[in-house]
Amino acid sequence: MRFTKVTGIGNDFVLVDNLGNSYKSFDFVSFAKKYCNRNFGIGADGVLIVSPSKKADARMRLINADGSEAEMCGNGIRCVAKYLIDNRMAKSPVKIETLAGIKTVEQVGVNYRVDMGVAKVTSAAAAINGFSRNYVATLVDAGNPHCVIFVEDFDFDWQKEGKQIERNKMFPERTNVEFVKVNSPKKLEVKVWERGAGATLACGTGACAALAAAVANDKAGRKAAVKLPGGALEAEIASGNRVYMTGPADVVFEGDVAGVNHLYS
Repeated sequence: MRFTKVTGIGNDFVLVDNLGNSYKSFDFVSFAKKYCNRNFGIGADGVLIVSPSKKADARMRLINADGSEAEMCGNGIRCVAKYLIDNRMAKSPVKIETLAGIKTVEQVGVNYRVDMGVAKVTSAAAAINGFSRNYVATLVDAGNPHCVIFVEDFDFDWQKEGKQIERNKMFPERTNVEFVKVNSPKKLEVKVWERGAGATLACGTGACAALAAAVANDKAGRKAAVKLPGGALEAEIASGNRVYMTGPADVVFEGDVAGVNHLYS
């Protein structure tokens, strides 16, 4: 199986081209669990499967490292758009079908701008129990669920807190968790505990959720640079409360995985 290793500011993926439907009966859940392992596999936060779509230029699936499937991935969709454009399979703007609907990605210089749709704040003051602290969180639907918590600093075990909150009984489908420090109305700093992947260097939907939560709580303007451990993204809430996210996408290397025939059902 051929694959392309891609990354969006450190949020990395194994991308598999299934546009020819070569892997129609392939067990991508088992594949993700095995090959996302950073010691015994390729190493990645998840597997992106690019397949044909009747509604768009292509369809994107994301299987997380733990085998769960995500509705949407902001960093992943930029990588898929880059793959399609670079290989002349589509032209900018690219329309990509996801479980969260069809998203449009436009190449802007060396970056990619994604129309993420409307980020909906479902609760601005939710009481959340963490591992050793209690929080007041803002819950956001950005095509997938997010629990946004504003903090003064990161001098605590936010990974342990995020892991606990991800599986809080409030979230039957689990949730992504963002700890957000507001450095200024135009600059947010975010640490992410990503549902199904753990602590990641970046989360595109998380950056958008962080801005939506900051705006809802009068902590930021409608456009901000969002600093994540792997780099920065630009998030903007435009008219109609549509959220746009801009950032890079890079190909790391290409490779071939042998001996995966047993994963066909």
